[in-house]
Amino acid sequence: MDEDGEAESSPQVPYESLLNLPLSSDLDRIAEQMHALARAQRSLQGLLEAVLGISSDLDLPTVLRRVVRTSMDLVGARYGALGVLDDSGEFLSEFIPLGLDSQELNDLAGVELPRGRGLLGHLIRHPEPLRVPDIGRHPESAGFPPGHPPMRTLLGVAISGRDRIYGNLYLSDRRDGKPFDAQDEGVIRALAGTAGVAIENARLFLQVQRSSERFQRLLLPRLLDLGPFRSCTVYRPASAPGHLGGDWYDAFKLDDGSCVAVIGDVIGHDLEAAAAMSQIRSMLRALSFDGPASPGATLGRLDRIMLATGGHAVTTACVCRFEPVHDGWLMRWSNAGHPPPLVLLPDGDACYLEAEPGVPLGVDADLGRPDHTYALAPGSTVIMYTDGVVERHDQPLQRGLDSLAATARQLVGKPLERLCGALADHYPGDGHDDMAVLVLRVPGAGGADGSRS
Repeated sequence: MDEDGEAESSPQVPYESLLNLPLSSDLDRIAEQMHALARAQRSLQGLLEAVLGISSDLDLPTVLRRVVRTSMDLVGARYGALGVLDDSGEFLSEFIPLGLDSQELNDLAGVELPRGRGLLGHLIRHPEPLRVPDIGRHPESAGFPPGHPPMRTLLGVAISGRDRIYGNLYLSDRRDGKPFDAQDEGVIRALAGTAGVAIENARLFLQVQRSSERFQRLLLPRLLDLGPFRSCTVYRPASAPGHLGGDWYDAFKLDDGSCVAVIGDVIGHDLEAAAAMSQIRSMLRALSFDGPASPGATLGRLDRIMLATGGHAVTTACVCRFEPVHDGWLMRWSNAGHPPPLVLLPDGDACYLEAEPGVPLGVDADLGRPDHTYALAPGSTVIMYTDGVVERHDQPLQRGLDSLAATARQLVGKPLERLCGALADHYPGDGHDDMAVLVLRVPGAGGADGSRS
């Protein structure tokens, strides 16, 4: 109260000012914390999905690109790249950039990919996480080559395998314009750990795949001179993980001047199928040299031997014997559940030698194996193949057969190497089956090989 006994009036403070006092700053802080928590939860969820994503593939190039793309998505980076170290561990042997648009790619056309200078080299020499808010101001920055898009911020993390650093992951420029922060670094470090395992698994799978392919190719014969016939072969192993193939072929001349060509497929996609393939091929060759038996009789003997010795898988096979006659060559063949041979005539017509295919070897050795004959015109080409060339899980078989014949017609008279490669490529597979193609061309009129340039 004042001296007159009246109450003193309080200072007039606007109501809005009260709201803007400490309570306002507390709310801002809470909102910021909630935003950070939500971002962390999104990062964690994204990281879990990323771990599953990059661990689900064993194809090395796919894994490398997926690591870069996933990292960019996790932190909202516009640009990303993965640099693979060479054997010395001092330079980059491969550089996989993502995020560049078509114009930026055109601007960089002809520019040599980075080898590990400047900041990229810094991360190679010091494989610790690196956050740079301004690339141009960093003392080790070497600048960008002509045509390179401007980049300001950088987050770099090393990716380690079992016993060495595989490479470095580089991210640049968050889309929100902010520099990379500690949370970004933590997320990418966690991803890099998983990426290292995924890359190592893919590298090991690639090594196993190459060893398996080499093993399979060693089991297949190198065809000797089959003159006057010309021959060509193509073998493509399955690319799916854990798939070894049982496809095989063989061709050889007999003492009586005839020529034998064989193609087959042991049912299965494992090491046992590959081993069985080698044994069956060797037995069939030996039986072919053991007397002038017809293809059907040879298959029958092979079937009985397989039954007697046991342990051999079910096998399809087609045996063709080319016998000289006074006016050319007679093809005598027998089939054990295998796709029919395709004959490409010199005039461009193509026909499948449709006949009773019989049952595969290893099913019933008491069944007869009939022989069939076909008179080959001079310059004709006989195409033998395995089911991987014409079969797809999502397509009818007839479509594959029609496609094979159409491809052959388009290349009539062309060099065998070109024809053989085109036949193997005509109907891309899904990687779950291997494939083999064996092509023989009989002499043309006057002894020519029937090829034209």
